[in-house]
Amino acid sequence: MQRMLSFCFLACALSGFQAWAAPQGKQPGAHDTIVLLSEEQIRAAGVETQPVEPETGVGELVVPGVVAVPPQQLRIVAAPAAGLVETLLVSPDEDVKAGDPIATLKSSELVEAQRAFLHALSEANLAAEKLRRDEQLFREHIIAERRLIVTRAEATQARSALEERGQILTLAGMTEADVASLRKDRKLASALLVRAPIGGTILQRHGTTGERVAASAPLVTIAGLDPIWVNLQVPLSRAVALESVERVHLPSAGLDGRLIRVGRTVDSATQSVTAVAEFRPGRSPLRPGQAVQAILRITGGGASQWRVPADAVVSHLNRSWVFVRVPEGFHAIPVTLVSETPQFASVQGALAVGERVATRGLLTLLAELAEAESK
Repeated sequence: MQRMLSFCFLACALSGFQAWAAPQGKQPGAHDTIVLLSEEQIRAAGVETQPVEPETGVGELVVPGVVAVPPQQLRIVAAPAAGLVETLLVSPDEDVKAGDPIATLKSSELVEAQRAFLHALSEANLAAEKLRRDEQLFREHIIAERRLIVTRAEATQARSALEERGQILTLAGMTEADVASLRKDRKLASALLVRAPIGGTILQRHGTTGERVAASAPLVTIAGLDPIWVNLQVPLSRAVALESVERVHLPSAGLDGRLIRVGRTVDSATQSVTAVAEFRPGRSPLRPGQAVQAILRITGGGASQWRVPADAVVSHLNRSWVFVRVPEGFHAIPVTLVSETPQFASVQGALAVGERVATRGLLTLLAELAEAESK
């Protein structure tokens, strides 16, 4: 595993070591450094090396995640009018279809809204009849045109008031069929049936039977769980690998998904980036809020990629490094960590076939690197 190493206690042990910029011919990067060590010093520090191996396959990165509902698939069903919750017809974790009954309410506000609608309907009918009569009288030159204009305006206002009252009934939870029945039969209803706006699963019941609720008070939460998201927490040092993710695998559920979004902000407490993967769970038991482990399958992306022991990669100044054996000692080379397992790491950097990297005794090498960077 990539490690954060503490090396303040090595100050006394480093007096015999030196570090300087790489000699001509090495063409190091801006932060490359040669750590000068003799063979005796290397043995004394316990430094061991292993060869690097070229890699062209797919690497892996294991990260934690939490199952979440996509926001566009989440609905909170609220009481359309103030009243008494007569019955709640669903339970948590129950599947519902769009239009299924959710709850019934007894509402005096609904009764008042229906009464106002019927009054507006009578006013609109009266205004329409008055307009018809005045148009006939105007054609017979009995009334002035001014009176006809006023009557037309009154009829238009009455129709607008009726449309307004009809929309208020719709907002109160009545369907178009309910409004048409009220218009025809003129019979007021005190009970209101609340229906599911979408198909999905009941995640939570907010109200209880017998409770009086205000308008817009939440009753239940419904979520569509296919597709479903997993919010992944990726360490900032590994965020560059997210550009080459081929697919995301959930071992616990046996599902493969795809990465759909990478966050642009960093969590200050964990220094991690949030990435979102989307899955089609089918009958797999993925539940919102569930903690999972995800494996990110990462391709090489066309760049030279190398396989090194996991212990060979160290962190310094928010970058990953490896120490390559050279005649003068060790060459510190910055690399990009693509993926990592407990045994091996896949990196991209200025490495070559046949080179050997330090896998033990890295404390001494990292301390020398830090001293050189501070000069």
